[in-house]
Amino acid sequence: MEVEDGRHFPNAFEDYKGEELLSSGGQIRDDFRKRLIENIERLLRALETSLSEGYDEGDYSIYTGSSGIALLHLHLYKVRDNCQDDRHLHSALGLLKRPLRHLKQKRVTFLCGDAGPLAVGAVIYSKLQKKAECEECLKRLLSLQDAVINDPNLPNEVLFGRVGYLFGLLFVRQHLGVEAVNSSILSKVFSTVIESGRHLSVSSDSPCPLMYEWHEKKYLGAAHGLVGIFYMLMQCPEEVYKNDLNDYVKPSIDWLMNLRFPSGNYPSSIGSSTGDKLVHWCHGAPGWIHMFVMAYKRFGDPKYLQCTKECADVLWTRGLLKKGYGICHGTAGNGYGLLAAYKLTNEPKYLFRAMKFAEFCCDYGSHNCRIADRPNSLFEGLAGTIYFLADVIDPRNSKFPAFEL
Repeated sequence: MEVEDGRHFPNAFEDYKGEELLSSGGQIRDDFRKRLIENIERLLRALETSLSEGYDEGDYSIYTGSSGIALLHLHLYKVRDNCQDDRHLHSALGLLKRPLRHLKQKRVTFLCGDAGPLAVGAVIYSKLQKKAECEECLKRLLSLQDAVINDPNLPNEVLFGRVGYLFGLLFVRQHLGVEAVNSSILSKVFSTVIESGRHLSVSSDSPCPLMYEWHEKKYLGAAHGLVGIFYMLMQCPEEVYKNDLNDYVKPSIDWLMNLRFPSGNYPSSIGSSTGDKLVHWCHGAPGWIHMFVMAYKRFGDPKYLQCTKECADVLWTRGLLKKGYGICHGTAGNGYGLLAAYKLTNEPKYLFRAMKFAEFCCDYGSHNCRIADRPNSLFEGLAGTIYFLADVIDPRNSKFPAFEL
């Protein structure tokens, strides 16, 4: 269903017609891969030039600050150099040293708080064989758990809440092993999030078994709402979630499905006055698609697969955004939704669509899009676009940064 919301460019690309997309090695075919590499190099030079001219040294966050650029370099170390060249690790460490000295200890999350620089720092120090520095980062990261568990005023969402801290723990565990973060710590955070959601559901007489608020508003999307919370909970290991996913998360997702717009998109909050306008990772189908993908993996119910495909169609139709090329509310973030659909279904049309979004992003700056407030940053600007283009090269291993494990 076509919706004219004034926020996206008409998609003039022809849809998939059976073209061969992958080489024998499973990567993007050589001609398109070459184009991606050339544009990554070009955009990376532009990013480095812009950073050399000055950067807000007070913003240490993964979301819009220097730590997000460090995370990009950690990613490029893996995908460009196949972990054989330390130059990207040293670039990342250079960006992290100041944040690690001057963290404000006011926020606990991966994207917008201390957990992000500390978790990324631990991984980078480990890869550089700096054991003492790695252990210090881990110690500081784990010391945040008491505030996360015991602060009754802390929200639960991704950007500023408990599951944003949970991602930091899961990120470290994925890179450094289960011994770095034991399951009991994960379980404490997980249980606190579940109990908080149950409490608000009961107290607000909600039909949804788990309910959450941010700034007294019941947001639904990936950044501040239920979708992001459920997605993060479903990424926990089985010994952590036990029966809670089936008892609380699954029926909550089933309730959310009833909020679907006729177009296939979803609202940003309960009682939202914006209507069917937002097709961003932070609000709308590009965030919901990740939840449905994970729900299908966890529960195997075909209705979640159908929802995944419906969201992917929304992205293809309305995902080339006038707001920019970023990953939070831009075309690259919407491209990650298409990559998620491809990885789940193995249907080449979703990879083709993601490649077309990458093609759009290769022409960075030529569409008269809105300039981001933080134009170099990971989630709003150029760094996130580069991250996406690098992931399209090896689509089966692609992961939405700071969100998908």
